[in-house]
Amino acid sequence: MEYEKIKKDILQKLKEHLPEHLSYHSVVHVKDVINAVEKIAIAEGISGEELMLLKTAALFHDTGFLYGAKDHEEKSCDIAAKHLPKYGYKDEQIQKIKGMIMATKIPQSPTNHLEEIMADADLDYLGRDDFFTIGNKLFEELTMFGIVNSERDWNLLQEKFLESHHFFTQTSIQTRNQKKNENLEIIKSKLNS
Repeated sequence: MEYEKIKKDILQKLKEHLPEHLSYHSVVHVKDVINAVEKIAIAEGISGEELMLLKTAALFHDTGFLYGAKDHEEKSCDIAAKHLPKYGYKDEQIQKIKGMIMATKIPQSPTNHLEEIMADADLDYLGRDDFFTIGNKLFEELTMFGIVNSERDWNLLQEKFLESHHFFTQTSIQTRNQKKNENLEIIKSKLNS
């Protein structure tokens, strides 16, 4: 598996071709998820081939946005299946990667440990100090798509999302839950004021 080579190629493709209006689903987000997936995986005792498959899934998980937001996870799987064989990935590995990509689809429903790690990595920011900074990028994007029309709409959406969301891995539960709950309380206080 030539991960470093494909990483360079895919990040370049995303830099050149992702629509400018994607303030959240950007190269920065992809790199953030790759970093998060690596941290969570190592803490969960994952290494070697499985870690490489996770990082590859993180690299590809939003490539479908090159062709639009609708069903982007399925498109990301198609893109991965098309490109990965040229970089030495076997069919069985590609199937696992596709499962991990689909685990990022909301509502998340991972079916194994690697998929749980991938799901948690994609939403890692929910339990971090940069939650509001990153959230503002998503707010801009969703406003542009006409999904939210005001800050109040956005805060209501975030409140509902954070209340229904849960982390899957012990690592994310232990390291991200408390901050996620603090972030939720800040949103609630904004809504009440």
